[in-house]
Amino acid sequence: MAANDRAHAADSARAALLVLADGRFPAGGHAHSGGMEAAVKAGRIRDAAGLGAFCQGRLHTTGLTAAALAAAAADGLDPLALDAAADARTPSPVLRTTARRLGRQLMRAARAVWPSPELDALAAARPRGAHQPVVLGLTARAAGLTGWDAAHCAVYEAVSGPASAAVRLLGLDPFEATAVLARLAPAIDQVTDRATAAARQGIDSLPAASAPLLDITAEQHAAWPVRLFAS
Repeated sequence: MAANDRAHAADSARAALLVLADGRFPAGGHAHSGGMEAAVKAGRIRDAAGLGAFCQGRLHTTGLTAAALAAAAADGLDPLALDAAADARTPSPVLRTTARRLGRQLMRAARAVWPSPELDALAAARPRGAHQPVVLGLTARAAGLTGWDAAHCAVYEAVSGPASAAVRLLGLDPFEATAVLARLAPAIDQVTDRATAAARQGIDSLPAASAPLLDITAEQHAAWPVRLFAS
């Protein structure tokens, strides 16, 4: 490949990564708080400091697990086996349903933007939706991105969703929420590296870090008669 072609391919991949990581990408994530709504109602988060601690916890638990699944899918591991692995790593029935719903929504958008036989095959095999991180990884693969890119998107989603929700739920200054994310940048890269390294070792080596309180509150949140976010 000529130098100009390589540079063009790299530019295209970077553009695809920006599209995929953009909160405006129509994959349904804006309707979910990642556990933030339940945490705010319980009084565990009141300000930017609380948001930062919450996001740190998500990074090293559900964020790490999702990122490894996404990296593995982007690297070409069997998506159906990864979907089963995601099920096993999601104890909460509500969160499993949420992950599949988000996966189905992401699949619709991804197939429109980056048509792919692999995405088509997964959609046919999982008509009710595969887990979102697995779909994210296959989407990254279809867009010409790497496992590291897919993991980075997954990790960023793990904290950007709650940060956006905190602005609405707490009336938090958007600049404060953005500052929280900016301070997390080194940790985001570290978790991305860990997830990518684990994905290269195969499905049995994928992390299974969990956050039991998020599982418990997700079940409680789903039973609320009135709520601002779907999860």
